[in-house]
Amino acid sequence: MFWEILAVYAAVVNLAVFCMFGIDKSRARRHQWRIPERRLLAMALLGGSLGALMGMRVFRHKTRHKLFFIGIPLLVVLQAGAAALCGIQWMNMR
Repeated sequence: MFWEILAVYAAVVNLAVFCMFGIDKSRARRHQWRIPERRLLAMALLGGSLGALMGMRVFRHKTRHKLFFIGIPLLVVLQAGAAALCGIQWMNMR
């Protein structure tokens, strides 16, 4: 049950971050109020790094900012590693 909830959480957070990147890019083009970078990074940190990376690629957004260009892929690797370690621990407990 825990893993199913975690998978749904990850899917929702990543979809939300992906959409946030699209919305922010659209607002940037129209010179409207933007989503703060701090919020985009916080959502990536809360488990949405893959959605952030996909949003960066699909919408070509924040690709020149070093914090995003380096930080988001690093977060993807760290979060994937953490997930793998959790999965290994879970398998060993069974």
